Amino acid sequence: MTAAAAAAEAVSAAAAKEDHVILFPFLSKGHTIPLLHLAAALSSRNILTTLITTPANVPFCHNYLSSNAPAVTVELLAIPFPCHPDLPAGVESTDSLPNFSLLPTFIKATNSLHDPFLRILRRLLLSPTPPLCLISDYFLGWTLPISSRFGLPRLVFHGSSTFSLSLVKSLWLNIPAVSAAADDTFPIAGAPTALRLTMTDVPEFVRQSVNPLDPLTQFMKSSEEMDGRSWGVIVNSFAELEPPAYVKLLESFYEPVAGGRAWLVGPLSLLTRTEPVDSECIRWLDRQPVGSVVYVAFGTQAYVSDEQLDELAHGLMQARARFLWVVRSERWVAPKGAEDLGRIERSWVPQKDVLHHVAVGGFVSHCGWNSVLEAVSAGVAVLAWPMIAEQCLNAKMVAEEIGVGIRLRLPIAGGVVERKEVEEGVRELMEGEKGRRARERVAELAEKAKAAVVEGGSSYETLERLLEELRKVPKAAATMEVDEGEGQVLM
Repeated sequence: MTAAAAAAEAVSAAAAKEDHVILFPFLSKGHTIPLLHLAAALSSRNILTTLITTPANVPFCHNYLSSNAPAVTVELLAIPFPCHPDLPAGVESTDSLPNFSLLPTFIKATNSLHDPFLRILRRLLLSPTPPLCLISDYFLGWTLPISSRFGLPRLVFHGSSTFSLSLVKSLWLNIPAVSAAADDTFPIAGAPTALRLTMTDVPEFVRQSVNPLDPLTQFMKSSEEMDGRSWGVIVNSFAELEPPAYVKLLESFYEPVAGGRAWLVGPLSLLTRTEPVDSECIRWLDRQPVGSVVYVAFGTQAYVSDEQLDELAHGLMQARARFLWVVRSERWVAPKGAEDLGRIERSWVPQKDVLHHVAVGGFVSHCGWNSVLEAVSAGVAVLAWPMIAEQCLNAKMVAEEIGVGIRLRLPIAGGVVERKEVEEGVRELMEGEKGRRARERVAELAEKAKAAVVEGGSSYETLERLLEELRKVPKAAATMEVDEGEGQVLM
């Protein structure tokens, strides 16, 4: 569809809708899925909703919305992804990168979306229903100067908790003073005095920030500046889960525009479909006893070596645990006897449905925030096995702050986690006292999560207040001509 035809179609679509919100997720499934849920929720409130992505990501977005929110309409607007000499052809999502070391290169390539985004935003601002705001990912900080140029509020989306976000921001400013040994503890500026971290709790990208030549450090410094000047921050969490001290600490890093507020509107995964999809793994779970299965999944970004997969498999077998295990490696071969106890999946699984299944009694997780929040929402206790990014802080929150899981013992110097540690961790999760207490706690929070997103709940009302605040902001305006041919609308 051409830009002119899209504009004409938008006239009729906007006729009954007074509000319009634009969402621009980072090109990664872990960052896109929460904003797809938010887009569907906004559309269900009779808000014209536009989600910007690139052509190769449109089929996933379309299929995900069709499966999870078939009754709503979200406009998918595709802008071309730039060619980059250091990226494989056709790679438009971090999930398709051959290795995680290419992430800085991929992030740099997304900066080239600047000009087409500018033209698309200008066109949308001239539409019959100009947007109230732009919600764009932290990794797309360059969208702030563009939105500010037109007076359009930009809210930043972070795919993590206020606990981890606030600590990362504080550490980012104070890491040069931290020279502790791996097992020494230290306080965090602005955090409650009872909180103590070790260097193993500090994400690697924060530790690397002392190196000004590190490409990711250079990017983060620029993004932090754009982040702090944003109108506010959208957090995929809910008030009953987050200790208030960390919400306050997070808000302190934002300029006092509209209060510099953190808007907790999650769990976003609960804003859409509740009926399970039909899949082989769900049918397999249907045949298992209640609470007997440990679900094992480490997301789409972390690399797990064949040696580690072997140790994990033997640990599960020694624990005699039924398991449903998502393995990304195509070449790894499970040891003999492993699949007698469980099921190994090598393709996408409907994780939300898996975690809500009555047969699942525990979750061995990398502690990506989406996974943590889905586990909490489903009332499933977690065995925390952090691997990359801020997952070490998420694991600390899971085990020590909110008590919905236990931490796997990891080698202090890194390396392979041995099968004995896996066995003991899984047994404690599924049969031990710590696991029992975690299940009780997560069951309480699951009820609070469900209550948060319905009318009258904390997240529902927060989203309403956010929209009301945005309606008070003077409408953004674009006075420059629209370039035809930029962007394609795909419904």
